[in-house]
Amino acid sequence: MLNKDYIQEKLTARFGHDVSEWDEQFGIISFRVAPLKNLEVVSYLFSEADLGFQFLTDITGVHFPDRKGEELCTVTHLHNLQANVRLKMKAYVPVEQPDTYSLVPQFAGANWMERETYDFYGINFLGHPNLTRILNADEMDYHPMRKEYPMEDPTRMDKDDEMFGR
Repeated sequence: MLNKDYIQEKLTARFGHDVSEWDEQFGIISFRVAPLKNLEVVSYLFSEADLGFQFLTDITGVHFPDRKGEELCTVTHLHNLQANVRLKMKAYVPVEQPDTYSLVPQFAGANWMERETYDFYGINFLGHPNLTRILNADEMDYHPMRKEYPMEDPTRMDKDDEMFGR
């Protein structure tokens, strides 16, 4: 039966300490992977017959500014459609060198997902065939979804407390 314990046992036997922090919430099994092992782990999850995670649901990024040395995270969602089991794989990278491998060799659909994650967070997907901005202007020299900027413009008058009688 394909469950958290079985998947954890298989991946730990194959990848050792490169997979860790196992959890299951809301029916989604999550774990952490070493950033430069992500493609190898995904390829194994895809090709191993009794695992069969052959559907890539999403790839995105998250910025954790308070986590020194692992400020950026790629989150990859995979699905085994036959067994209806979902996985969430997280790879943390430092903001100074945000490198992880591209999953395009395994899933062609990862192309635009990785480009979007690069565009918004600056995560570099090694081996990507065309890692360029996809939504923002090429001239932008920053990544707008990082938490390095105030949420609102402090000079906006319509957000001033005086407007609300405070």
